[in-house]
Amino acid sequence: MNELELREVNSYYGKSHILFGVSLDVAQGQVVGLIGRNGAGKSTTLKSIIGIVQPRGGSVSFRGKDICGMPSHRIAKMGVGFVPEDRRVFSDLSVLDNLEIMQNVNPQREGGWTVEKIFDLFPKLAQLRHNRGMDLSGGEQQMVTIARTLMINPAVLLLDEPTEGLAPLIVREIKRLIQEVRKSTTILLAEQNLRFVLDLIDYGYVIDQGRVVLQGTAEELDADEQAKEKYLGV
Repeated sequence: MNELELREVNSYYGKSHILFGVSLDVAQGQVVGLIGRNGAGKSTTLKSIIGIVQPRGGSVSFRGKDICGMPSHRIAKMGVGFVPEDRRVFSDLSVLDNLEIMQNVNPQREGGWTVEKIFDLFPKLAQLRHNRGMDLSGGEQQMVTIARTLMINPAVLLLDEPTEGLAPLIVREIKRLIQEVRKSTTILLAEQNLRFVLDLIDYGYVIDQGRVVLQGTAEELDADEQAKEKYLGV
């Protein structure tokens, strides 16, 4: 069963055509990668799913229901969580307040996330529970943003460049978190760090200049040296 299906999605910023017929599937229980350089169209694809960008062509379906044209808050309540690349923590609120403010967005999911479960998964955040968002490091803010999104109990988690600008030690921690979250949540991971992605995904799509140019399992993508050099610069 597919949690998400994109079919021939065309998206724009004003008059600028950014996505050209993007199609992809995210099956239940999978981690699917959307891989590409900066500016390739990764973020726009995720924003087209969550409703921040409204596609002008094609379709986006969540569990068989077309969600194109819906406002972002309705899509979130249906069970799609979005972790943006710019983190956007509530800077004047404590870590605990950042989490609790989200807990009633989608409370119906059985066995869903609670503050206690979040702190078990993110022991660093438990230690920082009373610290304000503005006082956290970039890596700590990234953890808060992921944790806050989990509090809406998403069936699908959209992660936009979760390792960007983070130190290697924090990147390893983010990888651990994704490995734990995938046990209960389907994930679409947009990322340019190829090694990071290939260690996590079941299936991946390479996007370049707004078009899906390659797809396959982690093993298939890793074996295609020509494509890695052409589209990813590795």
